[in-house]
Amino acid sequence: MKIIVCLKQVPGRDSMLRLNEAGNWIREADIGFEVNEPDTYALEEALRLREKLGGEVVVCSLGPARAQQAIKEALSKGADRALHLNDSAFESCDAYGVALALARALQKESPDLVLTGLQSDDQGSAQTGVILAELLGMPHSTIIMEIQAEGQQLKVKRELEGGWFQWIEMPLPALLTIQLGINKPRYATLKGIMAAKKKTIQSLTLADLGLSPEELAPRQRMLKVYVPPKSSRTEYLQGSPNEIAARLVDKLKNEARVI
Repeated sequence: MKIIVCLKQVPGRDSMLRLNEAGNWIREADIGFEVNEPDTYALEEALRLREKLGGEVVVCSLGPARAQQAIKEALSKGADRALHLNDSAFESCDAYGVALALARALQKESPDLVLTGLQSDDQGSAQTGVILAELLGMPHSTIIMEIQAEGQQLKVKRELEGGWFQWIEMPLPALLTIQLGINKPRYATLKGIMAAKKKTIQSLTLADLGLSPEELAPRQRMLKVYVPPKSSRTEYLQGSPNEIAARLVDKLKNEARVI
């Protein structure tokens, strides 16, 4: 089974974020980056499926040169090889543009299964995976908490609202977006880190994918990013102690949402 895992590099959760001069995104020059957390679970699930069923795991990442750090981390954990979509034309892509570029790269690979994280930690649109499935013409399912593969069929467990789950059967090839907590991601070993140095990272540009800048023109643009204004106020509650306590609990539960 050939499994492709789409990885994204995002700003580190411990980074001090500052807005850029245009006020439409963060300043990326002086912050650290890491692998998108949901994507680490997708990678771990792919490695477990390969260990059970055989085949190979291919990592695919779109991003600038720094994205190779995320790619090498995935290779050191056990992925077999990688595709790096690296072109300045990708910098302004929205979710559709990213999915289109990934689709062109993956069409040449003819994967049996494509795994992505449910959403990215930076923008959180949860759109790239489902758009990619549509462009590849693959059946897909989202918010996956368990995968059972047998032959050319998949049985997957989806997380729904209110603590409910749903089991779905679907054919291969297919695309799944993986939810946090589906497994426990492994750490890279010293042996894996050394082995990763010999693994192939294929770099692909816009021309290699047969795309033009016009095809990647964003359909959505980030107009403004801002820090929510901080405000404080004092409200006096009057009445008997029992009335005050009841109103305080109501405000903490329904307004402040802390209980």
